Amino acid sequence: MNETIPFLPGLSPVQGKELRARFDGGRLSSDGGVLLFPGIERRLGIAGFLASCLHDERNPASTTHTYADMIRARLFAIACGYEDCDDLDALRFDPAFKLACGRLAETGADLMSQPTLSRLENAPSWRQLGRMGLKMIDLFCASFARVPERIVLDIKPALGLDPGDTHDAVHGGQQLALFNAHYDEYCFQPIHIFEAATGKPVLSLLRPGKRPSGEEAAAILKHVISRIQHNWPRVKITVRGDGHYGTPQVMDLLEDQGCGYIFGLPGNARLNKIGHPWCEDVAVRRARSRKDKVRRFFQTGYQAKSWSRERSVIARVEATLKGSDIRFIVTNLPGTARVLYEKIYCARGRMENMIKEHKLYTRSDRTSCHRWEANQFRLFLHTGAYWLLHQLRQATPRKSLWRKATFETLRRAFLKIAVRIEELKSRVKIALPSAYPYRKTMISMAGCIAAQGP
Repeated sequence: MNETIPFLPGLSPVQGKELRARFDGGRLSSDGGVLLFPGIERRLGIAGFLASCLHDERNPASTTHTYADMIRARLFAIACGYEDCDDLDALRFDPAFKLACGRLAETGADLMSQPTLSRLENAPSWRQLGRMGLKMIDLFCASFARVPERIVLDIKPALGLDPGDTHDAVHGGQQLALFNAHYDEYCFQPIHIFEAATGKPVLSLLRPGKRPSGEEAAAILKHVISRIQHNWPRVKITVRGDGHYGTPQVMDLLEDQGCGYIFGLPGNARLNKIGHPWCEDVAVRRARSRKDKVRRFFQTGYQAKSWSRERSVIARVEATLKGSDIRFIVTNLPGTARVLYEKIYCARGRMENMIKEHKLYTRSDRTSCHRWEANQFRLFLHTGAYWLLHQLRQATPRKSLWRKATFETLRRAFLKIAVRIEELKSRVKIALPSAYPYRKTMISMAGCIAAQGP
């Protein structure tokens, strides 16, 4: 029997002793940290509420895996870096994943395979996906221990080629895929909405690979704001975004809803004419002071032809050795021009890191199904994995460096841990490495998760 066990060939000897490595270690897993997730998932209830939106038409007598079990296994796999359904063909036997999903490592039933999960992904209808989207907003609201007085919602997409961009390239006949000349390829361009202060996801919506129109953006924001106000009637909401969202439809909606906003505003001939004296003034100031850069701000009333009323426009004028540059934003928030631009509008750059973690570290661009419904469901699953990793980071010690760590750093430090699992008669024995370097932090995290309760 030992001859059939695979081994690693060609290992160099150490101090004259031959190295023999075989895959005969027993019930081992390389993802021991996944055992931290069940406590987080039970408290959030992601698998349960996503499954509650689906109508299970399968015969109960022939059903082995519930929708909630399947979604839970998929969430844990994505959070641990296994973003494809194919990965479950091997992980279904993994003892740590089986324990995390509530099954005994040896005598418990194995997890579901890739074909079963693929059928799950193609099960939701567009109505069921709509209910899931509302449930995701409810999850965001329920994640706060106390209702905040105000929240700031950052919304994107934006055109760009950086890792924090929402552009999602496609390589097949997926529904909603469109050719985008900016990227020179077929793609989706999802809309992501995050809460600025906490980095918590509010909604991720799959959409065609083109710039959203004012009507589309206003319709999405109307549903999001109405659902948040349904949970928190008195909360004050501010929406931040780039020039894609500085449209008459969006601004009219937010003003009617009593919400604040601050958006980028594309320049035009009239705005450039208004700002021309300021550009000359800044250029003269820079030349006289001989500084490398001089920046000034001014605020003025402005009404475009398509606007229903005059609004406050703020300009940032900057002069460098290469010349003058002017940028505009539009807002209904009170305050000075400098504070509104530098402290509030520019702070939306932090959203790039949130999108990077969603797209790169949970692999949310794995939208390779043909039907858009299946790809939107995948996007919800990846958002659920984002929630697991976000809450794992919140469980780290408050003043530690882990609070600012990326999801990939957390994954390598706390999830990719070798464990040996032994199922005894009355208990399950889990052996972690004695030389694990972050044992104190992990003990603290497990205690924090357990203290928060279901």
